[in-house]
Amino acid sequence: MRTGRPIPPLTLTSEERETLERWARRPKTAQALAQRARLILACAAAKTNGAVAAAAGITRQTVGRWRSRFVAKRLDGLLDEPRPGAPRRITDADVERVLRLTLETTPRDATHWSTRAMGKRCGLSQSAVSRIWRAFALQPHRVETFKLSKDPLFIEKVRDIVGLYLHPPDKALVLCVDEKAQIQALDRAQPLLPMRPGQAERRTHDYTRHGTTTLFAALEAKSGKVLGEFHRRHRAVEFRQFLDTIDAAVPAALDVHLILDNYGTHKTPRIHRWLARHPRFHVHFTPTGASWVNLVERWFAALTEKQLRRGVHRSTRELEAAIRRYIEVTNARPKPFVWTKTADETFASVARFCHRISNSGH
Repeated sequence: MRTGRPIPPLTLTSEERETLERWARRPKTAQALAQRARLILACAAAKTNGAVAAAAGITRQTVGRWRSRFVAKRLDGLLDEPRPGAPRRITDADVERVLRLTLETTPRDATHWSTRAMGKRCGLSQSAVSRIWRAFALQPHRVETFKLSKDPLFIEKVRDIVGLYLHPPDKALVLCVDEKAQIQALDRAQPLLPMRPGQAERRTHDYTRHGTTTLFAALEAKSGKVLGEFHRRHRAVEFRQFLDTIDAAVPAALDVHLILDNYGTHKTPRIHRWLARHPRFHVHFTPTGASWVNLVERWFAALTEKQLRRGVHRSTRELEAAIRRYIEVTNARPKPFVWTKTADETFASVARFCHRISNSGH
């Protein structure tokens, strides 16, 4: 005796099962579609509609509806049907034309497209062009810089320095050393107008120069503390004086591993003689054109952003005092820059980037 409506049989092919499992576990899948995929997988496991509904927290009728739609239309039955409404005004051809022009052409009077110029060219509104660009993650107004190292020992040098970051040697100190040269002491031509509600801080576009200074800095990779020293010039003489400062600051029982770039003042005979007289110092040069391997460059970027870019200094003495205060504050609560990628992961990133730009058409 039949006690209810017969349940249509449900079997899955291997392709359908693979697709349903992918829909069910993908984090970017619409959650409604993911739930429907899980329902069908449960039904295919010979569970009754009631058991599936109880496990999912939905009604038995909902499970029966999606089971029937899958049996009738297979995977297409789980997709949402088109809803009634106004027809699309922007066709696929319009979208394709905007994308093609954005990626393959430039306007006659500019180096890149704007939403207004593209809208005028394609007969679309500015907001329509903006929506298309956002949908495909296009930002013609932005540009980023890059530089690939041509150093023949790039791999060896990166492995050496990354190894120091990830596995520093015992009884040794790893110091990232560099110079930030020609830091200008700038004073605005007129007083600043302070920020207030509804108005950003205002400053004149012109300024008065009050000299320059050079900051020699050594960043301790493990602790994040910085040792700084100022000089008026940027020569091997000043660099050797900074090495003397480092030598006096680091306990004699520790070896010192210096990570340096390939600037000429780091390789003069004067520096070679100094290093020969101080055998506890070990030098590791970054690859040519790859200063990003030196963590002190990241500290210089933070210094510029937080202290120099909007600072007002009426003399080099005032500028140096401001930088010293910044170093004291950061050293009081140091926060190291943690290198997380292994050398192989770094090479893989560079390889992916090279592969991407090799197909750019330039």
